[in-house]
Amino acid sequence: MEAHIAIAPSAEARRAYGRANSPDFDHLASRIEEAVSGGGGVNVPLAEANGLVWLIPGEPEQLRLTLDGHPGIEWVQFPWAGVEKFATSGLFHRPVVFTCAKGSFAGQVSEHALMLILASLRSVVRQARAPHWSPVDPRSLHGQRVTILGGGGIASELIHLLRPFGCRIRVIRRRPEKIEGTEETLPPTALHAVLPETDILVLALALTPETRHVIGAAELALLPPQAVVVNVARGAHIQTDALVEALRAGTISAVGLDVTDPEPLPDGHPLWADPRVLITSHCADSAEYVLRMLCERVERNVRNLRAGRPLEGTIDPAAGY
Repeated sequence: MEAHIAIAPSAEARRAYGRANSPDFDHLASRIEEAVSGGGGVNVPLAEANGLVWLIPGEPEQLRLTLDGHPGIEWVQFPWAGVEKFATSGLFHRPVVFTCAKGSFAGQVSEHALMLILASLRSVVRQARAPHWSPVDPRSLHGQRVTILGGGGIASELIHLLRPFGCRIRVIRRRPEKIEGTEETLPPTALHAVLPETDILVLALALTPETRHVIGAAELALLPPQAVVVNVARGAHIQTDALVEALRAGTISAVGLDVTDPEPLPDGHPLWADPRVLITSHCADSAEYVLRMLCERVERNVRNLRAGRPLEGTIDPAAGY
């Protein structure tokens, strides 16, 4: 099959699209064009395309209009792992194959999750802020009971990283397939039963209507007081007010967040000042790494399209990711 791929916005449209009119965006588009060519595809205008790499964030209506005006497009590639803003628009139920970058960035994100876990167990925030000698007994990761919400690429990579620590790992996911290195895979309905036996809770799942606020006051209350909560997925998975209250009440011991709700977290929010909370500003993966992984995904998918093979990162319309 021919792979005639358009990139949106086009060079002409970028000049009218605010943030997209930047040297960084031009560099991104240029690298995507190289990836398309590397996969044996041809970069073409929208009117000639059967594939589209969509680089405009948060614009589902604009994508809808683009697809309406160009019915020859059979495949759309997103550059992000999370596509919740497009999922809620109903776009994924069109007769078009949609793919995203899910799984592409798992390497660095899982490293970041491990860092947040270790830093939380060893009171790194408190130690870093202390202006004087202030010993704190560390907690070891060895043998801890880890529950991971989500069974995608980040979970798989994190499980591999946890292997030397001999952790007892459970995964909660929609699909029942067991992941190597875990004790068991459980359905979402098992969450409340597992939380009391969880020392470290890691959120690494897609944001959907079903997973929004999956961790609230009731779930936090079920965790043992020594539990650590780490979120490297989306801020809206956790009810922020409930998290603040759980820390205030001593329901949990520490939190590591790369994402927050709202995001960015406002100046003066109580989570900033809490020495049991480590917040990183949604920076689990570097720009260079993301771009390299994205280009590799695009190049492979162009090859797959040409060969008639399944595409990587295909979005399930029913699941929304």
